Amino acid sequence: MAAVAPMIDVDGLIRVYRKGPVDTPVLNGVSFRVRRGEFVVIMGRSGSGKSTLLNILGLLDRADGGRYLLDGADFSQADDDARSAARNEKLGFVFQQFHLLERASALRNVTLPLLYAEHDAGDETARAERALESVGLARRARHLPSELSGGEQQRVAIARALINDPAVILADEPTGNLDERSGGEILEIFRSLVDAGRTLVLVTHDRAIADRADRLLVLEEGRIAGEETVGSRGPGLRTGAKGPM
Repeated sequence: MAAVAPMIDVDGLIRVYRKGPVDTPVLNGVSFRVRRGEFVVIMGRSGSGKSTLLNILGLLDRADGGRYLLDGADFSQADDDARSAARNEKLGFVFQQFHLLERASALRNVTLPLLYAEHDAGDETARAERALESVGLARRARHLPSELSGGEQQRVAIARALINDPAVILADEPTGNLDERSGGEILEIFRSLVDAGRTLVLVTHDRAIADRADRLLVLEEGRIAGEETVGSRGPGLRTGAKGPM
């Protein structure tokens, strides 16, 4: 039986920021794989390249070298149209800042990605209502962000990320603006999404969050310096670049 291809496969990613005559290396040959339906956390100190790496995985930025395969398709040299289509079809994004429109209801905020994706006309409201129900906010659909708590606003952001039924969720410090209780509730939602078959890659500096994942990747000086199986799959730190298939 043939091995199942990983959802994410990066090999030797390099990213250098250039400002005038000064080159600042950020990623120095990052390589790893993420299985389908896996919850992977990337940790590292400030400036280690975590957000840059996540932006490349999200097709929001381009690497200067190396290879990136998403769901088996090579996006290393893909044009802007192909990258945009993949973002709309395969990826959902959740950030530390909620990025909600203040004058739009939770329901309206959730429908916004549908403006950029092909879908059946007239089903926006039903899809948004289902997405909000999946994060426990069905009764708050008509509320403005100012009428919601921080945890509820992040739930709206997660529902927005789910509206196009993406295979992969990318999250950058999603609990950074939340108290411990609300942050724990957000992590429970993420775990339920993974248990339902979605792939999740989450960037954080919080070890307690990493302990909720399946696997931890440690980023140091632009490289994967270590890998650890965590959560219910048991502990075990090891060095190495490529994750298991």
